[in-house]
Amino acid sequence: MKRRDFLRAGSLAAGSLGLAGCSRTPPPGLPPGQLLGPSQALGHRLRDGTGFPAASETRKVEALIIGGGMAGLSCGWWLKRQGHASFAVLELENEAGGNARSGSNPISAYPWGAHYLPLPGPEAPELRLMLAEFGALKGDPHALRPEYEERYLCFAPQERLHIHGAWQEGLLPQFGIAQAERHQQQRFVEQIASMKATLDGRGRPAFATPSARGGSPTAALAGISMADWLQQQGYDAPSLHWWVNYGCRDDYGTDYRQTSAWAGLHYHAGRHGQASNADSDDVLTWPEGNSWLTRRMAQGLGDALQPNAMAWQIEQTAQGCSVLVYLAQENRSVRYLADKLVWAAPAGFLAHVMPSLPPPWQTAMAQLSYAPWLVANLSLRAPPAERGQQPLCWDNVLYGAAGLGYVVANHQSLQLHDQGCVLSYYRPLTEATPAAGRKLLQTAPHAYWARSILAELGRVHPDLPGLTEQLDVWRWGHAMLRPTPSLFSSDALPRLRQPQGRIMLAHSDLSGFSLAEEAHYWGVRAARWLLDHKDEFA
Repeated sequence: MKRRDFLRAGSLAAGSLGLAGCSRTPPPGLPPGQLLGPSQALGHRLRDGTGFPAASETRKVEALIIGGGMAGLSCGWWLKRQGHASFAVLELENEAGGNARSGSNPISAYPWGAHYLPLPGPEAPELRLMLAEFGALKGDPHALRPEYEERYLCFAPQERLHIHGAWQEGLLPQFGIAQAERHQQQRFVEQIASMKATLDGRGRPAFATPSARGGSPTAALAGISMADWLQQQGYDAPSLHWWVNYGCRDDYGTDYRQTSAWAGLHYHAGRHGQASNADSDDVLTWPEGNSWLTRRMAQGLGDALQPNAMAWQIEQTAQGCSVLVYLAQENRSVRYLADKLVWAAPAGFLAHVMPSLPPPWQTAMAQLSYAPWLVANLSLRAPPAERGQQPLCWDNVLYGAAGLGYVVANHQSLQLHDQGCVLSYYRPLTEATPAAGRKLLQTAPHAYWARSILAELGRVHPDLPGLTEQLDVWRWGHAMLRPTPSLFSSDALPRLRQPQGRIMLAHSDLSGFSLAEEAHYWGVRAARWLLDHKDEFA
């Protein structure tokens, strides 16, 4: 969700292996489509302790990185640019990218997960360096207000909200909102602006992205929910509560009643990016979403990246790390021997492959829980008809809906209105417990999701069912870590950030929430550890 609503309100005051599922004749009235997602078969085989073949080969590397999402790829990217060659990155799926995977069809590329990147601030110099290497940032990446490639800055119109039967510009509710609620919105905006400008005792922003380069969570905010914090501050406006909850569901996949207030406030106050040719709340986006970034990192790694490779046993000794890896396409196992190891997959999964998990990590991992998500891509032969004054935008949200709305994947195309379009629909399953949400994802058929999605979006686009030629669904059972009050009030995250012997974790999990900037930071930090640049951990 974009954050320009703050500026507008402020001015009034003074944002794999596919699962089994193939195209078949759909039920009457529904478009064809597939159920897709990360490999459940391999993941459940690992969870259930099903046997794997003995190793038939031994491979030696100085550094082994397990996990090819944003963090693992960032780790490999930094090693490569530092001239380090003796490393390997193992990825379970047939393509790297983690929750920044994407797909494509004759209409457009489209995201299966993360779909934009806010302008990185000065606290993320490594990310700016990468954007410069890839041509998304022009000139000096260390400038306070660098220039970004216009093609990758989100085109206007950028976002709208459907509320009380009409579309409004921006996502902060305005239509049909009483003046008393508007006053609360204004006060919230002013309070967030104050938090955003606050510095900690070391002169750093109290809220920064990546969060490790800002202030630490305070006890007063870490252990209560974002919903409770709003009530404590005297905010009871339904429109403000909806908007804040939308932000928590959007970035964290977690209802604001289960989101730590520190994480909820970080969403609004934690970014400080500026640009010479864009507003501070603009974002970088591509038809394929953040896969535009992960694929470029993956291409740069060459043979160092090994897809279809699942680590199923890790042992740490005084001499190094021994890792048994199943190569799915070859139906055999190999043994990797490495001096150091970086676990760049979700932290909560490490216990399944490392029987002798270090005790500090054992207790910390008990605090981790993951949010289930659903992403669907609807391929339309033409854009839906528009009624009213607000045209089809990049981000389109329905007030009070179960989902988060949809992004137009080919919004950046200048030929959008001359061809079909792809709508990328997002829905965190926050109405259920994570376990119940995962069970629903596992058992509900394609028709269940297709009917639900078309009914929800059909409220504002009656012609949508007739325009939709394909509706594919991607199921994320463990999409992202949930930033709960119990997590942030414990010592779990500090424990997980510390290396244990020859092993270090590198994942956005270490921040407590899943953001591309956070994953990139932890990946680069791990690369510096591998290179023994301990003085660069800041």
